[in-house]
Amino acid sequence: MTATSSATSRRMLATVLAASAVIGAAALPASAADHDRSAHAKVEISAVQYDSPGRDDRSNRSLNREWVELTNTTRHSVNLDGWTLADASGHTYTFDHYRLAGRATVRIHTGLGRDTRTDLYQDRRHYVWNNDRDTATLRNDRDRLIDRESWGYRGGRH
Repeated sequence: MTATSSATSRRMLATVLAASAVIGAAALPASAADHDRSAHAKVEISAVQYDSPGRDDRSNRSLNREWVELTNTTRHSVNLDGWTLADASGHTYTFDHYRLAGRATVRIHTGLGRDTRTDLYQDRRHYVWNNDRDTATLRNDRDRLIDRESWGYRGGRH
């Protein structure tokens, strides 16, 4: 093999490797994005009862009539351990050892109570969700925004 053919072979090899890298890099994000989309469950804020029915007398009954519902829209259960639900003022509820079943809904009440599969309690003695305007924000255990629901702000969502 001559020096010229050796240099030509190296250039061809470098070109093939570079082309493979470009094709691989172009193909990777699409397949990674598809995998990422299917791997992350879709949990959303499906309803908010921010103005508890009846008198706002700070009774536990009244506090528990204030709630946020989360719905898992997929077939697969989602581990919500470490996820947070917060209002615009920073009052934060952190999920602890809770798994939301596929196609299920859980209601997070403000007051005191005993957690079940369908109802969780923040165990607070004061209202969290403002009646005039507020924002409920759901974040995962990596602090990534999952969903947000606002009410009472002019021009729609906050």
